[in-house]
Amino acid sequence: MNLTRRAFTAALSLTGFAALAGLSPWRFVGEAMAQSQVAADLVKPQSLPDMALGPKDAAVTIVEYASMTCPHCAAFNDQVFPKLKAAYIDTNKIRYVFREFPLDIKAAAGSMLARCIAKDDPVKFFAAIDTLFRQQENWFNKTSEQLTLIGKQAGLSEKDVDACLKDQSLLDKIAADQKFANEKLKVNSTPTFFINGEMIKGETSFEEFDKRIKALLKT
Repeated sequence: MNLTRRAFTAALSLTGFAALAGLSPWRFVGEAMAQSQVAADLVKPQSLPDMALGPKDAAVTIVEYASMTCPHCAAFNDQVFPKLKAAYIDTNKIRYVFREFPLDIKAAAGSMLARCIAKDDPVKFFAAIDTLFRQQENWFNKTSEQLTLIGKQAGLSEKDVDACLKDQSLLDKIAADQKFANEKLKVNSTPTFFINGEMIKGETSFEEFDKRIKALLKT
């Protein structure tokens, strides 16, 4: 392992504390470097452009990996995300990135439709995934019919929706990004969140996000 001068100095400063705790100081260095690498990997989108709200230079960035058929993701979208948006996204205090991690082919279809509706417009994208999460049960049971209806309501024609859901290139990109998240970032369930590179798995309350964000913003 190659250590920078800064990392080596940090290790030395931790030696006394770690010895008292009965721990190796290199453990702390390793954990810090691992989180730093994850944060670096998270910054750059892979196959698909990021769909994000909030300023690019925000002090805090949250990245969510979600599956459109995941009920826990839908619950988060309904109960927690609106509070985060009002408190931190709409006030330009954080940047929020949504990334697809479909757990089944129906989730992949939902993700594809959201991308086609948005056409690289983050506001339209977040509106589309909100609709998909809120109507999750309906389109999960009648996928083709209901996704076509949602697409039409968003301004797409039936032909547009059909072409979107048969777009192999788009599906391949979603699959490639999912593979990257699984292999490089160790995402294996949804929802999974990263707050400035630190992973949080599963349903998380607004209060927990609030506490972590305030600590990072030092407010």
